[in-house]
Amino acid sequence: MDPRDDLLTLENQLCFALVTAARNVVSIYRPVLEPLGLTHPQYLVMLALWEHAPRSLGELADELAMEPATLSPIVKRVQAQGLIARARRADDERVLEISLTPDGAALRERALAVPEQIMARVGMDATQIAALRDALAPFAGRRSG
Repeated sequence: MDPRDDLLTLENQLCFALVTAARNVVSIYRPVLEPLGLTHPQYLVMLALWEHAPRSLGELADELAMEPATLSPIVKRVQAQGLIARARRADDERVLEISLTPDGAALRERALAVPEQIMARVGMDATQIAALRDALAPFAGRRSG
């Protein structure tokens, strides 16, 4: 057997490890986010808006590394829950601006418990989580921080 054959085993593939880990991480978040009424993609939208709002759909898509066409239906579902508002920018009607509603802003307080719950579920502390996140930075397309 050629020693290079090990390079082609599924278990040795970085891509397989990352995809499997990503799927498992999302499943860990699911029961934690459920009481907030959010899916994982919706949670990411809210995190970005809690950091900076209002922002355009394009800015939000860039921040979340998503295509606007993929993000738009997620944003519409969050809007239907009354957590965000979408409106055309007054100075440029081509730009769809997304802002938090009072309910969306208030949800942040309840979401403060999410990171601690995730750390407990995976058995890692904040330092370990940060080290893992930083180790993934070369694959994320931009630097984590």
